[in-house]
Amino acid sequence: MTGSVMLLDGASLWFRSFYALPEKMTAPDGRPVNAVRGFVDTIAALVTTHRPTRLVVCLDLDWRPAFRTELIPSYKAHRVAAEGDGAEEVPDTLTPQVDMILDVLRCAGIATSGARGCEADDVIGTLAFHEAVDDVLVVSGDRDLLQVVADDPVPVRVLYVGRGLAKAELMGPEEVSAKYGVPVDRAGVAYAEMSILRGDPSDGLPGVPGIGEKTAAKLLTQFASLDALESAAGDPTAPVPTRARNSILNSVEYLAAARTVVAVRTDADTIDSTDSDALPPAPADRAGLDRLVDELGIDASIGRLAKALEW
Repeated sequence: MTGSVMLLDGASLWFRSFYALPEKMTAPDGRPVNAVRGFVDTIAALVTTHRPTRLVVCLDLDWRPAFRTELIPSYKAHRVAAEGDGAEEVPDTLTPQVDMILDVLRCAGIATSGARGCEADDVIGTLAFHEAVDDVLVVSGDRDLLQVVADDPVPVRVLYVGRGLAKAELMGPEEVSAKYGVPVDRAGVAYAEMSILRGDPSDGLPGVPGIGEKTAAKLLTQFASLDALESAAGDPTAPVPTRARNSILNSVEYLAAARTVVAVRTDADTIDSTDSDALPPAPADRAGLDRLVDELGIDASIGRLAKALEW
């Protein structure tokens, strides 16, 4: 093994850090820094445990892309802020901390990457798909990213941290197949197809009426793919249960749109903020990092990061 690249779902992890730690964690001037401290500590713990040789924090440059909402307007619609400007509803005390986190990453020399008009999922999907040398470890609390698991051309695994870092689950094709009942030989794609069929209220995806997770997995195993299942539903002689057949035939437009909405892109035009995604051997801006430590009172967290990175 030549090395490994760790791809972090930035927003997923700093949201979780924000809610996991109390807002009474403040900078000397009283500003909350709970998300900053939790996020930096998360990176330190991940690097210490998994020892990647490369690291990229992937960003949402568009959390609700037009190419998805034009197909399914309900996509993430319930998360739009009340102001109606299309922005995501984010706690008031988290928003300024995102800028602090990005400042810390810049000064530390930790690579970030985004893509215009795309979510972090699409950046992760693109970087993982095009990696041909190193193993890939994706870290997220979003199950949607289970669709990127693969064995070829390099192993791609997802560390699912939806229940916290201490209860993280390392998922590859075999684990996804075993947990969700989808075919192991196409576990990632099949997981996405299962998500299309069952829907996802947290993302505003209605799904196909009457088809839940277990039924979706059973049908995909029986017919091998969503395309084959749709084809069978249109064939009166195919052994598709009547209720499922009718629901699928009545959901043709949704199924066509959902393929694009649910699938993470592998062709996003990524924008790298740094020249290299190698773990930084020293801070890119030590003076700037020192200023942030003093300003935000995050010396303990930066100390743990420095130890993990062997500065």
